[in-house]
Amino acid sequence: MHTGEQYHNFILTSQRDLLVRGRFQKMALDLLPEGADVLDFGAGTGIDAKAFAAKGHRTFVYEPSEAMGEYLAKYCSDEIERKSIVAVPSPLACKVQGVIANFAVLNHFESHALLFEELSRVVHRGGFVLTSMLNPYYLSDARYAWWRANLLNLLLRGHYAIDSESRIHRFTPGAVARAAEPYFQLERLTPRGFGLATQLYMFLLFRRI
Repeated sequence: MHTGEQYHNFILTSQRDLLVRGRFQKMALDLLPEGADVLDFGAGTGIDAKAFAAKGHRTFVYEPSEAMGEYLAKYCSDEIERKSIVAVPSPLACKVQGVIANFAVLNHFESHALLFEELSRVVHRGGFVLTSMLNPYYLSDARYAWWRANLLNLLLRGHYAIDSESRIHRFTPGAVARAAEPYFQLERLTPRGFGLATQLYMFLLFRRI
């Protein structure tokens, strides 16, 4: 189990993760109107929150992990003092234009229906939820026995769980989209086509109806 500091240092030295984070942040910032509030759901150590606050967006952060939350408080201490970053005990404690959930936060959920129902009370109509999730079609994972063993589950059920301590779940975009209804509609999937076979993460943009 990583401490918050260990995770923070690792993620900031991984070139692949830095590139993914950069693309995710740009997509989210392009969606946010000037000065709009945003919720960082599963904020980790506050890397994304700090970037959004720097762009003038008051950023609410929800992070259930004590280790991550403690490091976030140190890393974002200046922004927290200025209230450009605000820690909340529950996502329901804020009302925002957009919710971001980066780096597989939603892969820790067995089902998303209740989550999207709750987020519908957080996001203004016309707002969005943007999440990056582990891509179940990523062909480099085919070298692992768990990927091959669960291929039929993916095709028939749209999801499966990896039998490990963390119980990470993999979902097809369609399965997540069905869970988001009737509150959110899947507006954009990135990448598409052949890109789904070559990218570890997929970005899903949901629009609040």
